[in-house]
Amino acid sequence: MRTLVLASLCLLLSSQVHAALFDDTEARRQIGEVQQQVTKLQSQNQALQAALDEAKKKQQALEERIAAMEGVLKGQGLLDLLNQNERLNQEISKLKGQLEVATHSIDSTQQRQRDLYGDLDGRLRKLEGGTPAAAASEAPPTAATATTTAPVPDASSENKDYEVALALTKAGKHKEAFDAYDKFLQTYPNSSHAPEAQYWLGYAQFLLKNYKAAIATQQKLIKQFPDSPKVPDAMFNIANCQIQLADIDGAKKTLHELLDKHSSSEVAPAAKKRLTVLESIKSK
Repeated sequence: MRTLVLASLCLLLSSQVHAALFDDTEARRQIGEVQQQVTKLQSQNQALQAALDEAKKKQQALEERIAAMEGVLKGQGLLDLLNQNERLNQEISKLKGQLEVATHSIDSTQQRQRDLYGDLDGRLRKLEGGTPAAAASEAPPTAATATTTAPVPDASSENKDYEVALALTKAGKHKEAFDAYDKFLQTYPNSSHAPEAQYWLGYAQFLLKNYKAAIATQQKLIKQFPDSPKVPDAMFNIANCQIQLADIDGAKKTLHELLDKHSSSEVAPAAKKRLTVLESIKSK
């Protein structure tokens, strides 16, 4: 019996020791997990602290830059900017004033030119029996006069094309006439009608108010066909273009040359009248 009691007692003590050992291991495990969590939190806290310190440094640097900029704006830097702005405004005002003066001068010059042309047209019309100055002695040939300036048309395509262009001139379709003469000269550069086509090409340009181009076209006629009967007409057309371009001295020179070289031409009387009017105008 005593032995049984002792055995039971030993079994009980062994069970309690085992339980105690089990509880201690679990506690240690839990403590270890807590320590790991604490360590992890400490690491996170250090990282956050480092980020916070970096943010504070950036904020401080930014505040210093703002302070420096405010110092510049409040000091000489702002004054320089204001001075530069004032100078620019003064220059702009000066340029505006110069522009207004130039515009006024241009307007005045254009008005004087209009007055001059009006006076010139009036004188020319009076001397030439009411014929507009720009077109006197330059009308396209009628059926009666066409035979004196060009061969009698025949069935050839060359003559037909020239007659088509001439008909456009008579009809007052100057843009179409210009295109027709230009095409004719490209297609038939050696045609017997070439001098006349060259003249009417320049005449169309004159009526289209392409005065500089008209002068170049008529000069080409004079150079390529110096013996053509259309040379005096071309010179007269050049003079009229120069008048429209306000080149009065150039027009006088052209008319003098026309009368010196072609005094017996049909256009000579009109050229003489026009020169008389131009000579009466004082150079300004």
